[in-house]
Amino acid sequence: WSSGDLKSFMSQSGVNIDVSALLYNVTIYHVTYKTIYKGDSIVVSGVVYLPDTEETVSTVSFQHGTIGSDAEAPSNLGLGDGQNILLSALASTGVVALAPDFIGFGSSVELMHPYYVEDMTATAVINAIYASRQLAEQEEISIDNELYLAGYSQGGYATMATHKYYEENEVSYYDLKASFPSSGGYDIKAFQEYFFSLETYHQPFFMAYVAQAYVESLDLGDLSDYFNEPYATNIPGYFDGSMSGGQINDQLTDVIADLVNNDLLENIDTKEEYAYIGEAFVDNSPIDFVPQIPIFMYHGDADITVPYQNSVDVYNQFIANGASTDVVTFTTLEGGTHGTGVVPYLEHLAAELSKLEQ
Repeated sequence: WSSGDLKSFMSQSGVNIDVSALLYNVTIYHVTYKTIYKGDSIVVSGVVYLPDTEETVSTVSFQHGTIGSDAEAPSNLGLGDGQNILLSALASTGVVALAPDFIGFGSSVELMHPYYVEDMTATAVINAIYASRQLAEQEEISIDNELYLAGYSQGGYATMATHKYYEENEVSYYDLKASFPSSGGYDIKAFQEYFFSLETYHQPFFMAYVAQAYVESLDLGDLSDYFNEPYATNIPGYFDGSMSGGQINDQLTDVIADLVNNDLLENIDTKEEYAYIGEAFVDNSPIDFVPQIPIFMYHGDADITVPYQNSVDVYNQFIANGASTDVVTFTTLEGGTHGTGVVPYLEHLAAELSKLEQ
């Protein structure tokens, strides 16, 4: 994309950002790279956006939200797709931008996507960041060690998981400057409790997704522990990359008591046979650390898809555990639902990145 085209697109996008900051033409690369899945090295994919500049630039990794079909993966999106334009515009300001597909999409579509599985999520992002560095060097783009992480919904969760990994592990080449997670279900146990408190839930495929990922990616139990029939038998066939979330929803029911194994629904926290489920939710919630690197958290207060309270409680936990309010901040997207919160989040992200990069 030329910077002129990107300025034109963004001027008409409804996203309030400073288009005068879009200075550079951008080339989009589809990349493949290696990461680990269940102990094996596999080839996964993603997209990297390189600005045409001789300046030394930083890196921003943007993690996508929940998708069901492989057609929605970043590396399968058309050139004119909104996400491609947004991330090209970001790169046009003078950063290397990237969007991992995650395991289970793109070149690894034959695998079950490890949805809300912490370690597999974080390492797939980190290895994508390494791949972007190799590509930048190959294309003679000068990059520094400054790294930013961002993402919305599942992308917010993936951002938090990757941020935690950086805080707890030695990661070569990069100094994480800040992360910007928005509207993720960081506390998975609390997310499950929210689901179970409802009579109906408009995105039942989220529950099916987590359960199928934990059964297949973590080898935890059987779907009959989680769901009633015929759903327990049919759900595995819905996650082969051919169906969108909406199409999967059409195959399920939004009535929680009809979908979820009623014994689990009533006794998930009291029966020993279900203890492994709650333990897996806790183990894969990337919230058991005290952040030392800035985290800018966002969530819409009208969000009933991924509940606003999940982010509020996680923020409060960070502060109670000793994190500084100068390090972890929380911004309420006033009136934002899971859908309408996206644009104000992107506007905040662009403004904060601009400040940090000055």
